[in-house]
Amino acid sequence: MSLQHDPLASLRLFEDAVTRLMSEPRTGRPWSPPVDILETENDLVLKADLPDLKLEDIDVRVENETLSIKGERRFEKEANGKGYHRIERSFGSFVRSFAVPSSVDTEHVSADYKNGVLTVKLPKKEAAKPKQVKVEVKQ
Repeated sequence: MSLQHDPLASLRLFEDAVTRLMSEPRTGRPWSPPVDILETENDLVLKADLPDLKLEDIDVRVENETLSIKGERRFEKEANGKGYHRIERSFGSFVRSFAVPSSVDTEHVSADYKNGVLTVKLPKKEAAKPKQVKVEVKQ
């Protein structure tokens, strides 16, 4: 009896495993939405991409000088009975936390959710805002 090694068999096995992995819902796997943070004269502004999330599935909190954004994107099967051929988007819960500088007025943080983008405004305290000072020149 002769055993021959088929190099394509290993490749097919790998492809089958990857195809199976990509075709299964990715529920429970951690994911992290991308975030941009910018600073204006009066605010720190955080924008997070949260497509397909419902407002009730998003939690924004400021506690102990930490801004936390929590949420969950649920996997929804198609109602028409057809199966997916590929699933690349992540589903499940996520948590993002950011240190809030002491220059932020945490009592007046606000958030807005529109078109799948969460915008959190963290206003600066008056003492942290830039002030213009007029300089007199004496001759």
